[in-house]
Amino acid sequence: MNRMSLIALLAWLSLCFLVATLAASVTDPGVWYAQLEKPAWTPPDWLFAPVWTVLYTVMGIAAWMVWEARHTASGSSAALVLFVVQLGLNGLWSWLFFGQQAILPAFVDILLLWTALTATVIAFWRIRPVAGALLLPYLVWVTYAMALNGSIMVLNA
Repeated sequence: MNRMSLIALLAWLSLCFLVATLAASVTDPGVWYAQLEKPAWTPPDWLFAPVWTVLYTVMGIAAWMVWEARHTASGSSAALVLFVVQLGLNGLWSWLFFGQQAILPAFVDILLLWTALTATVIAFWRIRPVAGALLLPYLVWVTYAMALNGSIMVLNA
């Protein structure tokens, strides 16, 4: 790995963890979240931080892999734009759900996130199949979070 490649990897990881840090700054389950009705399959609060740490790391690596292929694979720029869009929607969800306690707008956001993420997985897969595959656990987690958000919305209507 050359110096520019290492800098790019660190930049993609930093971008992902910047979003993670901003999301974490508004994600205080606190009393509001504790009082919400939640389905029985809601994971324990302690699980979220380690899962997201792994996912943000893998996301940064996947984006870097696509960035590395930018000179040899058409569509790399568009794929990375999709990645940044879904990353923004990811951060927005935490602000809506926890920061604003707006369950319905958060649900709309996570639907958009799932759509953008699915498009990103497909775009990454076409460029570097391993990069697309690296995003599959994230897609599974967002699918689960979408179902959880929807269930919380219905249970607390």
